[in-house]
Amino acid sequence: MKKKFANATRTSLMRAALAASLAMGAASSFAQNTAAPVGPAVKVIAAGQKSVANYVDMDGVVEAVMQSTLSSQIPGRVLSLNVKAGDRVRAGQVLATIDDREAQTGVQRSQAQLQQSDAELRQLQIALKRTQELKNQGFVSSAALDLAESQYKAAQAGRDSAGAATAQAKITQSFSRITAPYDAWVLETSAQAGDLAMPGKPLMTVYAPQPLRVVMQWPASQKSALPKLSDFQIQLGAESVQPVAMQIMPNADGVSQTIGIKLDLPRTGSALNATPGQQVRVRMAGASQAKGLVPAAAILRRGEITAVYVAQGNGFAMKLVRLGADHGSAGVEIWAGLKEGDMIAIDAVQAGMRGAHVGK
Repeated sequence: MKKKFANATRTSLMRAALAASLAMGAASSFAQNTAAPVGPAVKVIAAGQKSVANYVDMDGVVEAVMQSTLSSQIPGRVLSLNVKAGDRVRAGQVLATIDDREAQTGVQRSQAQLQQSDAELRQLQIALKRTQELKNQGFVSSAALDLAESQYKAAQAGRDSAGAATAQAKITQSFSRITAPYDAWVLETSAQAGDLAMPGKPLMTVYAPQPLRVVMQWPASQKSALPKLSDFQIQLGAESVQPVAMQIMPNADGVSQTIGIKLDLPRTGSALNATPGQQVRVRMAGASQAKGLVPAAAILRRGEITAVYVAQGNGFAMKLVRLGADHGSAGVEIWAGLKEGDMIAIDAVQAGMRGAHVGK
């Protein structure tokens, strides 16, 4: 009986030891599986102030230096419009034609008058020659010769006048063909075939693709504070372009109280892709000033929330901040949310990962 009880007790102890061993193994495995993963090491920088130039951004509009509004010099119906907006044209190319039947009639009338004047001139030339011969023979007086000479000279003048009228009529007829004044692009057309063309009424606008310039308006009250040419930067897409020349209009606009400034663009790089009418941003640099800046990659943007990650212990905590102007490679201005000496993660994406810690 005692032997059976001893065996039962031994068996119970062995089972208890096995259960304890399994429990310890499971606990060890769970601890290993739930241990915090090793996150990225993120470099940090100290919050502080940097000296950067102040910027003022204003709107500008690209325009062509050579731009022409073409119109007819004679009244008449538009017979044909041979181009459309966006077409490239060559100097002398016929862009539109005007009904020139009236001009043709004028040419025919002047040519008829010229022929009549030629006939009269030939007749009086013969009469003058005959009168000179009779005068030499003593059959006519000097007064008769003088009269013949004056009539011949009057006929010459009449012939010259008729010739000038013919040339004028041909010039007028040539106005029925609207031609390109130079190699250009068609910016817009203002008429269609069948419209009535009148002197001064625009038919189309053309411009030379180069050179181009940006026109902006500056407050007349700040005329004494106009920036220098080197202070201007023109934003064309993702690039900044330095203008090559500046022209300031001498008079202020009476309504807007602004002064026009024209900035010539270079003929290289992204400026070649600018088009007249395009709106651009003109940035003017001012005096340098100390501002709190952080790299753009350090800023976390989630909807309307802007924040940075600040080192706490060996990890990071998110802090909401209020942003100011973007100074490009110098960084983004922080108006509020940080204090001097805060260590900021330079990569907000990595700092937000699980297990992220301060790196060296």
